[in-house]
Amino acid sequence: MEYLPFVLAVSFVWGFIHLLISGLRRRNSSSPGLPPGPRPFPIIGNILQLGKLPHEAAAKLSKTYGPLMTLKLGSRTTIVISSPDLAKEALQKHDHVFSGRTVPDSAQVLDHHKFSIAWQPASAYWRNLRKVSATQIFVPKRIDSTQAIRRKKVQELVDYIEENCGNGQALDIGRAAFTTVLNSISNTFFSADLADFCSNASQEFQSLLLRIMEEAGRPNIADYFPALSLLDPQGARRRMLVYSTKWFGILDDIITKRVQLRASSRDCMASSDVLDSLLNHVEEDNSELSYDDIKHLLVDLFSAGIDTTASTVEWAMAELLYNPKKMAKARKELEEVLGNDGVVQESDISKLPYLQAIVKENFRLHPAAPFLVPHKAEADVEMCGFTVPKNAQILVNVWAMGRDSSIWPNPTLFSPERFLEKDGIDFKGRDFELIPFGAGRRMCPGLPLANRMVHLMLASLVHHFNWKLANEMKPENINMREIFGLSLHRAEPLWAIPIKLV
Repeated sequence: MEYLPFVLAVSFVWGFIHLLISGLRRRNSSSPGLPPGPRPFPIIGNILQLGKLPHEAAAKLSKTYGPLMTLKLGSRTTIVISSPDLAKEALQKHDHVFSGRTVPDSAQVLDHHKFSIAWQPASAYWRNLRKVSATQIFVPKRIDSTQAIRRKKVQELVDYIEENCGNGQALDIGRAAFTTVLNSISNTFFSADLADFCSNASQEFQSLLLRIMEEAGRPNIADYFPALSLLDPQGARRRMLVYSTKWFGILDDIITKRVQLRASSRDCMASSDVLDSLLNHVEEDNSELSYDDIKHLLVDLFSAGIDTTASTVEWAMAELLYNPKKMAKARKELEEVLGNDGVVQESDISKLPYLQAIVKENFRLHPAAPFLVPHKAEADVEMCGFTVPKNAQILVNVWAMGRDSSIWPNPTLFSPERFLEKDGIDFKGRDFELIPFGAGRRMCPGLPLANRMVHLMLASLVHHFNWKLANEMKPENINMREIFGLSLHRAEPLWAIPIKLV
């Protein structure tokens, strides 16, 4: 583990300081009131037990210590929730108390956490951001009005893949999906593409956002021992500053040019894209938002929306290539509904129950954020006879819940059919056995847009093309390992050869 040397190096210093300030405190999971958990090591707690895939390690530990478990991560008390019933209690019954956030040290560069809709506590400022998002960006009327943009960008994806059919060259499905989502959202927000399939811009954007999401979610000693944050022992803050400065610069340039254009031509006020709507809101009398607020909001929505949507499509295609019979069944359904030459429309999705089941099954096995975004207790809360203490970090392990054999028969098996049998289960925050977007007041606001984009892209990739693995690889040899971050990515990109269906 890359942070192990730092753990060992600071343990003695931190232990001495800790002894002087507060004396030896009991640090095991039998402390009165706390939920059970593995016995922590002195000073460092349970850090070493989480390894490189904390969601998997926590899932294994929860099988021993229960679905409400305490971990000591350095000086931070962390409560891990791993069952739908307890997730419902936390995110519904105690939603208000658990509405805080534990902010990673790396996410505090450029003071982003002070303006971020993702990292802000549930304050008046956060509620205003949430309201603006709901009324200016994700309101159903606007999403309906931008349907043509998504259709056009997905058609450009299909055209690009068709151009590559016949040359026998494998395609990076994740990168192609990323370019499509990037341009779909940038056209919705800014009325412009930010990349194309044949340039390096898409790869640069993808690499930049991947690094931001990995850095924000990667285990960091400065998060476990806040007194070390100024030292930045792992260099996480320094790296994040480089990535974030570049990303903020891109959006700042777009916003500045739009403001200048609006100043020179009042006709721009009639524009229907999201940026103009947000700028109109800023320029209203008594507006509570500034241009900086809008920039930070766009950083959050872009970073989360593009990265997770593209990754979800890549994971779904990986599962279908790994399970060719499921791919064939999905294609047959599409042919029955659309015909051989039909173009997939968003209005068709409701007629494709098996495709919807594939998306649900993919969310079950590969939730974009395995722990959701970490919550924080704003006060002591009693759960199951234990005390969740104020300021504790709350991790809802949706990855573990999706692979719990007491909830899902054969949980590691990719079987969309399970959702045809359980047709009532959805992922929109009401059914807590499947909450990849979270639930309650901190639920992901971009769910309606992501839902449409995932289904539309996946349906188009399956309906228009057959896919063959490169180098005569067999489906069972596809690498399905994960890389942990704030979002869950594939350890290796998914490459496949497209074949145009006749």
